[in-house]
Amino acid sequence: MGCAISGLSETADLGEKSNYHAGGGGEGGHLSQDQIDMIKESWKVIKDNITKVGIIVFVRLFETHPECKDVFFLFRDVKDLERLRTSRELRAHGLRVMSFIEKSVARLDQPERLEVLAVELGKSHYHYNAPPKYYSYVEAEFLNAVQPILKDRWTAELEEAWKTMFQYMTRLMKQGYEDEDRQNQATISPKERGDKRNAAL
Repeated sequence: MGCAISGLSETADLGEKSNYHAGGGGEGGHLSQDQIDMIKESWKVIKDNITKVGIIVFVRLFETHPECKDVFFLFRDVKDLERLRTSRELRAHGLRVMSFIEKSVARLDQPERLEVLAVELGKSHYHYNAPPKYYSYVEAEFLNAVQPILKDRWTAELEEAWKTMFQYMTRLMKQGYEDEDRQNQATISPKERGDKRNAAL
């Protein structure tokens, strides 16, 4: 949900090692090579509809979780969600998020680089005041948006592969968010500290 996705650093203090292993079994955050291949193949189709998917994801996100609009200054007071479908700002933000997903898919065979990408994004979300509870909302709307595009390519196995990838990315983003939170605790007031903690609940 951050707005600096395309400019993410490729370096980060990764802290804990990730639970991601290419060629693993597909359970507990592990993606098998078959799952990686399925995701990459499906992305080729999704990519042709990248703008449409980005818009659908955020319009639906604001419909199902209107509180998410509070994170976005530009959309906070928009009541007519249909108007958002033609918003240049929403289109641009949707593309940034889809760009992050594209970068993630491209790094599925490079778990170290993928980990850096997700942790850095989590850190940037701390500064947008976009807490981890929102990340799974985006996952759900993305999966809903791509099913009609993939049509008969969408299977239970493909859905499981995408969910596994998102769960892994969400865990790392949460780690980055919490790392940044800890680093900033000493420099912010007690009131700001309480506000951020309450938002993350």
